[in-house]
Amino acid sequence: MEALKMIELYVRSFGGIWFGVAYEDQQVFATSFAGEEKKALRDLLTCIPFNVAFQVSSAGSAFAESVLSLVKGIYEGKDSGEYVALATEHLPSYTRKVLRAVLLIPVGYVSTYGLVADAVGGGARAVGNVMAANPFAPIVPCHRVVGAGLGLGGYGGGLDVKHGFLAREKHGYTEKREIPVEGGKLQVFPVESVLRKLKQK
Repeated sequence: MEALKMIELYVRSFGGIWFGVAYEDQQVFATSFAGEEKKALRDLLTCIPFNVAFQVSSAGSAFAESVLSLVKGIYEGKDSGEYVALATEHLPSYTRKVLRAVLLIPVGYVSTYGLVADAVGGGARAVGNVMAANPFAPIVPCHRVVGAGLGLGGYGGGLDVKHGFLAREKHGYTEKREIPVEGGKLQVFPVESVLRKLKQK
C-alpha cells in the first residue's frame, strides 16, 4: 500500500443525525452515523488503520460532502446506485471478501449470515464478526444481513436502528432472488419477509 499523507475525519449533522467519513484523497476508510457528534467521530477512529496519521476537519472536501450525502441517502432508505472507492487493502482477505458480497445486496432485500457464508466461504459466525466490525456502514449494508429464519440477528447500533433501516427500505418486492457474488450465488429475500416475522412476535 502506498504511503498515505493524512486521513481526514469529517462529521456533519443532518436533521439531528451525525454522519461521518474518514477519507484520504478519493478513498473512503470509514463511514459512520450516530445521534451524537462524539460517537460518530469515535466510530470512525475505531475503523481507521492504527498506524496512519489523522486529523479532524471542521470542513470537508467536495468528495467528503458527496460521501456524506450518499450515507445520508442510504440511511433514509434510498437506492443511490452511486459508487465510492472503499480503502480495503489494509483489511484481511476474508473480511474484504465478505464486505464485497454484502455490498451487492440491493436495497429492499436481505440475506442471512449463513447464506453469505455459503457464497463466500467460512461460517455464519465468521460473517457476523466481519459485520460487527464493518468500517463502511451503511455503504456496506450490514443492516441487510439478518439471522437464520429471517430474524433480525445482531446489530452494533442496536436492533431498533436495524429495524428502522429495513422499514425504510421496503419496496414491495415479493420474490426472492439470487445475485452473483465471488463466482457463486447469494440468495436474497424481500425486506418484507423480515418485517412480517417481527410483526408476528
